[in-house]
Order: sequence, then structure tokens, then C-alpha cells
Amino acid sequence: MTKRLVIIGNGMAPGRMLEHLLEAAPDHYQVTIFNAEPRVNYDRIMLSPVLSGQKAFEEIVIHGDGWYIKHGITLYKGHKIVAIDREAKTVTSDHGVTEPYDQLVIATGSVPFIIPVPGKDLPGVLSYRDLDDVNAMLLAAQSRAKAVVIGGGLLGLEAAAGLKERGMDVTVLHVMPTLMERQLDPAAGYLLQKAVEERGIKVMTKANTKAIVGNGKVEGVELADGTVIPATLVVMAVGIRPNMTLAKEAGLEVNRGIVVDDGMLTSDPAIMALGECAEVGGNVYGLVAPLYQMARVAAAHLSGDPALRFTHSETPTKLKVTGIDLYSLGDFADGDDRDEIVLRDASAGVYKRIVLKENRIIGTVLFGETSDGAWFGDLQKKGTDVSQMRDTLIFGQVHQGGTGADPLAAVAALADDAEICGCNGVCKGKITDAITGKGLTTLDGVRAHTKASASCGSCTGLVEKLMTLTLGDSYNPAAVPPMCGCTDLGHDDVRRLIKAKGLKAIPAVMQELNWKTSCGCAKCRPALNYYLVCDWPDEYADDYQSRFINERVHANIQKDGTYSVVPRMWGGMTSSKELRAIADVVDKFNIPAVKVTGGQRIDMLGIRKEDLPAVWGDLGKAGFVSGQAYAKGLRTVKTCVGTDWCRFGTQDSTGLGIRIEKFMWGSWTPAKVKMAVSGCPRNCAEATCKDVGVICVDSGYEIHFAGAAGLDIKGTEVLGLVKSEDEALTHIVALTQMYREQGRYLERIYKWAKRIGLDEIRRQIMDDAERRQGYFDRFVFSQKFAQVDPWEERVSGKDKHEFRPMATVGYAQAAE
Repeated sequence: MTKRLVIIGNGMAPGRMLEHLLEAAPDHYQVTIFNAEPRVNYDRIMLSPVLSGQKAFEEIVIHGDGWYIKHGITLYKGHKIVAIDREAKTVTSDHGVTEPYDQLVIATGSVPFIIPVPGKDLPGVLSYRDLDDVNAMLLAAQSRAKAVVIGGGLLGLEAAAGLKERGMDVTVLHVMPTLMERQLDPAAGYLLQKAVEERGIKVMTKANTKAIVGNGKVEGVELADGTVIPATLVVMAVGIRPNMTLAKEAGLEVNRGIVVDDGMLTSDPAIMALGECAEVGGNVYGLVAPLYQMARVAAAHLSGDPALRFTHSETPTKLKVTGIDLYSLGDFADGDDRDEIVLRDASAGVYKRIVLKENRIIGTVLFGETSDGAWFGDLQKKGTDVSQMRDTLIFGQVHQGGTGADPLAAVAALADDAEICGCNGVCKGKITDAITGKGLTTLDGVRAHTKASASCGSCTGLVEKLMTLTLGDSYNPAAVPPMCGCTDLGHDDVRRLIKAKGLKAIPAVMQELNWKTSCGCAKCRPALNYYLVCDWPDEYADDYQSRFINERVHANIQKDGTYSVVPRMWGGMTSSKELRAIADVVDKFNIPAVKVTGGQRIDMLGIRKEDLPAVWGDLGKAGFVSGQAYAKGLRTVKTCVGTDWCRFGTQDSTGLGIRIEKFMWGSWTPAKVKMAVSGCPRNCAEATCKDVGVICVDSGYEIHFAGAAGLDIKGTEVLGLVKSEDEALTHIVALTQMYREQGRYLERIYKWAKRIGLDEIRRQIMDDAERRQGYFDRFVFSQKFAQVDPWEERVSGKDKHEFRPMATVGYAQAAE
């Protein structure tokens, strides 16, 4: 009989436990989850990139709503459990829901420690633990005023860096003499402070907070020496405590945390605990690697395999602040029974210290250059005698055993059981086996199958080296070239930094990202213009001079110097009025050629450049807008006649095609986008070779994507089946917006999909309702600020934001 498994908490540890459990015993339990947060499971490690602007919340979701539905899991969002009745074997939430259990898992995580000083409850005092805290900080950061972060540990420094990226004036207060004193020695702490201050963040050590001052809201922080630091936001990041209140009230054994054995069982055999709330072997943990080990152990025991046990191991510390490389592991305190090896390179900002005891590494601190962290960690974990390499040990693995200075040779020399990804406990052998066994050729594929580099991402370089070693020339981690000769940065890095640094003008991008030229070139300027249009639709004014000539004049230059013009016909439909207007324009301007296009439009060829404004003026009077036939945007939505006329039609394909086109036209995309809607599987609109296509069937709408019919011939992939026209529109818009946000400039959808992964796209669009809605909402928001025709702006004298994006003529004045 299926047992009832109830989980209190929906963080990373229980989420990982469920993954293992569903793999080992998919039908063993009926699972119910109570989550105090009103949302799905997400990667808390990546909250710092969300705060800094490098990622959106949707990008850090681990399990979307579709995942729970797929596995038959009941998830109560925003339900805090207030009581556990061990005798009745039930739990009750603050909303009055009572659920019985056969097996209960407590994963309540931790709570932030708030310094008990006067003013701690003032509005504007926040902790830093979850998405609600991040959202509150983002709201406060809009003021671009002053923030004080109390605590110079991992969370405090990451919060400070994020707020600084958001434009705030940030001061870090730390009570100890050096930053991160629990993870770093004083020398590394000094270098860290210097690196933080170079980013414009003020740091005050030996700063003891006396009170938070303010009248009705935060106005400053008073120190023990009387100094008052002005602030409109105060972030407490001084530590966490296991959240064990619920377990204590239920009568379970607690100490520093909820006491469990090495099989994750509490003092009640029907109740397990894992994650930051659990205490195992006298230790509580706050880093993700041991929490994932707990998850693996708990899943094994729940699936009937009690052999797996939790074992303590040291976990390296890494700081998620862009540009600061830091690695710390083990015991690096001074002592008579140990000695050390130190390397300093002041000019390069590099500091390395290895602490030895009986010729074995017991502690490692690396700052500025951390590539050997995994190797030092492996030597420490195995207790390797390093006496034979002592003289060269500090220089790293490339100088051992004849490997020379080749970093690939150094990675090749790692044992198969060497840990590569500390967050997820993934060793070298598992990664290489997955690459060869499953035919993986992309980093995203390796992440999907092994979890390596899927959490904090600091081991990405090592994973890429393993892929290079395993795949040879067929994999090139540097396959993404610079945008152009003006910069060393690739498209992905440029786009990430535009968001992270809040850059909202082309000159600002070039200045902040160290462009090598004064004004860019014909390759980078259009790309930067697109990224800024897409990322800041409400703030950035589209620079038409940074667009290609065809986009500027809404016409395609021909080999003889004349132009062709294609007005838009919604879904390929037209009327006698439109046809007469086109005929009149052809006669009036003596246009030599008129052709029906493959996209169900009419193309007028041979128009002189000087006639373009007048041609578009007459077409605009007839109600035409630009077909954008040469733009990096939505060009056409090809349709068949569907149920209106065809005896085989199953849905109104023409109506849906027109609806999609009118909803989405004018939206710039990384490359051209062509769509089609076919009313039945006979596929008369050729939907299965388009960027996005729809095949109407009796049961609804089958959405296709990632096709091509140009230089590359490629059939589409099936995204999924939806039942209604509204759902079809929502899914197509969300898919397009995902492509807009992630695609590289001039990268077609099929190339983007191959790079991102078809399964990942399906997961985000088909399975994750919250993320899908987020994409849809951002597309709709961007359409409010779609580019208004500069010619009409000039004539009307109105601000572009006064125009509705679908009410404009769509003509852009010809370039000088």
C-alpha cells in the first residue's frame, strides 16, 4: 500500500531528497509538502545573483509547478505548519489544513540571527535569507540611497555587492578585525577587504553596533564608539540558527539543532529531519554540499535502503561576488603541531597558504587564483602524504608529476573519485561517465544529468576542462567568441553585465565594459542596441542609427541600389481595398516588379530610395504597417484557411495566426522569426519548418519550434500540446520572450534551442506555469514601449510613449 509522506519545508535539501526518492521508488509514497513560502522550490545559493541583477527569479527555480503535477505531489504554498501531533501522526498548518502521515520529514531550515539592539524592529531593517528579503532589498534599492550591511561574512558581503550593483551607497560593518574570519586567515581577510573596497563598498572592521536609530524608520546605525552611519536600509547578516521550534514543541530531541542519527532519523522513528535545521554527529551545516548528502541518505532510507549513512566532511567556502576568487577549506589556525607553505604575489593580488600536519594538508586558503582548489581539497580529503611534492606543492597541480604547465594534464591526473562539484558531491568519474555514456556535448547537458556546476557555478571551469579532455576537438569551451574586435567579451557576458551593472545606454556599456574602440562597430552596435531595447524597454530609446539599413528604412536594399517594400498583411489575409491601394502605389511610383512572397505578402521591388517616405506615406493612409520583412523581429505568421473554408480544418488557424501576429508584431528579437499556423495535420501552412509553428488537431493545438528552411534545413521540435487558443498564444509568447532574453544577437531560434537544450525549454515553458507567466508578462510589458515610427514622432511632435505600439504606421525615415 502507498504510504503517506509529509514534508515540512520546500527548500533545496527536501527538493533534492525527492529527486533521489522518485528515481529509486517512484510509486512508494503519496507525497504532500507544506511550504511556508508562497512559491515553489528555488536555488537559495543564487539569491545573490538575483539581488545583483545577474539573474531573474525564474532562472533559479529548481522545480516549477509542472514538476509537482507531473509527479502527483501535493504542494501547499504559503502554509506554515504550527503543530505536529506525534500520537495521531498529523500535522496542521496555519490555514487549518490537517494532513496525516506515515513518515514525516522536517526540513524547516534556519532563521536569521537578529542582533538584539535598540531599533532592530524599525521599518527598513531586513535579514537576508529568502526571496522575500531580496524583493524587499530590491524595493529599497530603488531609492539609490545609503545601505548598511551588518556582518562581513559570506551572506553579508554578497548582500553588499548586490546592493552596490543596484546603485546604493553601501557600508559593511564587521565586529571582528578581518572579514570572514571563520573561513579566512588574516592575510586573506585583508586582501578580501581590499577587493571589496575597490568595488566602491566601504568596510569598517572592529565595528560594534550599539543601536539602529531613526524616527519611525531607519535613519542610521550607531556604533559603540558613538559614530553614526546614515542609512535608509540596514541588512542584518550576522549568522543563522537552526529552525527547531516546531520539533521542540513536538517533544523531539533538540540540541543545537534537531538531533538526528546518521540515517537522518530523529528521536521518533516516524520522523526524519534534514537540512539546516538538523544536527548530525554534533554538527549543524549551512553549506549546500552536506545538505545534499543528507538528502541522498534520507531518500535511500525512505526507499528501503538503510545502508547509506551520513559522514562528516569539510566543505570549501566560495564567495559569489563577481571578480573575487576565494577558496577556503579546513583548519588554518596557527599551532605548534603544524607548519605552513605560503605564496604571495602582491602585483597579481594572489595569496596561497597550505597548512600541513604530519605532511598532510589540513587547511587551504586561496585568494586571487583558485584553480587548484579542487586538487588541494582532494589531497586533504584523502589524507595524502605530500612530503615528496612539498617543494612544489604551493605552485599547484600543473607542477607535479611531470604534467608541466598544461592545466588539462593536471585535470587528467585527477583520480576518478576526485570531487569536482562540492555543492552536489559530484566526482570526476561520474561526469566523464555521463559524457561518454549519454553522448553529452554541452555544458547544459552535463549539468542536467549530473548536477555538476548547476548550483553556485564555481566549478564550471573544471567541468569544461573535463569535457575538453573527454570529447577532444568536438568540444570547445571557448566556442563563444567575442562579439567583435571591439571587446574581449562574448554576447552572454555582455548581456549579463548590462543587467548586473544597470547599463542603459550604448556609451555606458562601452565605458563600463572597457570597449577597445570609441564608438563600436557595425557588429557590436546593433547587438548592444538590441540587448538594451530588450532589457530596458521602458527606459532605453531605440537607437535607429545602430540598426541595419533595412530595419531603418523598412525596406530591403537590392543589388541595383533600389529597395523592395513589403507591407504587413495579417495572417496572409487581404482585401480589395488593400489590393487597390497597393496597385495605386505601384502605378504612382512606377514600381517595376510586384511579387507574392513565400510568407503570403506582396513585395514591391525597384523603389528608389528618395521615394520611400512617400511610398510609406501612401501605404500608411491605406492602413498598412510595415511587414518588417527584413527586420530582426517577427516577420510573418503564415496560415491556411482552417475551419472557415477547408473541409479538413480542425481549428480556426487563420484567426489564431492573425491574433498571434497582431499581438506580437513590432517586437524585436535576436534574429528573424517566422511563424505559421496549419489548421490540420496536412500542414498546408508549412508550420513544421518555421521558428515557431502550430499544428491544429482535434484535441487542441500542437506547438512546434526550432525549425529552419534557409541555408539550414531543419524540421521543428514539438514543444507540447495545449487545449485552447488562449493557451497557445500564451505559450508561444512566453517561448518567444525566453528566446528574446537568452538568445545571442543574430542567433536563430533553432541554434539557441540547441545551445540551451530542448528539454530545458520544454521544462520552463510547458511545465513551469509561474516561469511561463513571467515570460508572458515581460513580453506584454515590453510591447507597451515598442518602437514608434520616428517619422511619425517627428511629424506629431509627441513622445513615443504616448503611442500604442499597434497603432503606428511603422515607417522609419530613410537614413541620410
